[in-house]
Amino acid sequence: MSFVIAKAAFAVVISPLGASLLLGAGALALAACKQGRLAAGLGSVALAWLLLWSTPVVSHLLRSALEAPYPPLPTADVPAAQAIVVLGGGIAPPGPGQPMPNLSQAADRIWHAARLYWAGKAPVVVVSGGRGAAGETTSEAQAMQQLLLEWQLPVGALLLEEHSRNTAENARLTQELLQPRGIRRVLLVTSAMHMARACAHFEAVGLEVTPAATDHEGRPTTHWPWWQRWLPSTDALDGSARGLKEWAGRLAMNGRLTAR
Repeated sequence: MSFVIAKAAFAVVISPLGASLLLGAGALALAACKQGRLAAGLGSVALAWLLLWSTPVVSHLLRSALEAPYPPLPTADVPAAQAIVVLGGGIAPPGPGQPMPNLSQAADRIWHAARLYWAGKAPVVVVSGGRGAAGETTSEAQAMQQLLLEWQLPVGALLLEEHSRNTAENARLTQELLQPRGIRRVLLVTSAMHMARACAHFEAVGLEVTPAATDHEGRPTTHWPWWQRWLPSTDALDGSARGLKEWAGRLAMNGRLTAR
């Protein structure tokens, strides 16, 4: 439980909105203690931090830097492998009051896996994702399976890994599923921002990984009107939050791998 609380607290701190709110709370506390100049300075930092990551040009540069090693590839240029592995995160399983799965903004990864299968890139698709803590009635893997079956993929081509809760478990449990079948070479399908961390985890368990990135978010803003590039927006803030979380995840993962 303490680990879950610590993880949630870290997520708040790394979020631009969460960090700004904490700094703002600190400014209010200083003001209550009659520390006016310090309060004003800390409040200014909180506002500047929030404005920085709400700016489209900054947000898109942050995300583009994460995605640059994994540009979009035409399906024909993706090499063949023994299996396609698609990671959860693109779909919300059914839950209370929601009898059908709900696609998220990362749902491109599910469609991309289907596209690769129909292009003959691998005979097997592994859908990897467990059940969250939001009252879902099925796992992410089952929800992805349901969608892929509706897209006419044969049931015999789908393998479910439905117990993982994070990327490290995606990798370990998928490897355990594939090993008895003699499968080592996989096309890994996930969002481009997430790809570097995902590849490192899957390679660490002994799989040969070819990235098949999708869901690219970073966009050049040089052709935008200057005011639009610098006008704060909630979309930019949301993108920055996910980008910063991914950078933090990479740093933490690199630290663990280096310590081994």
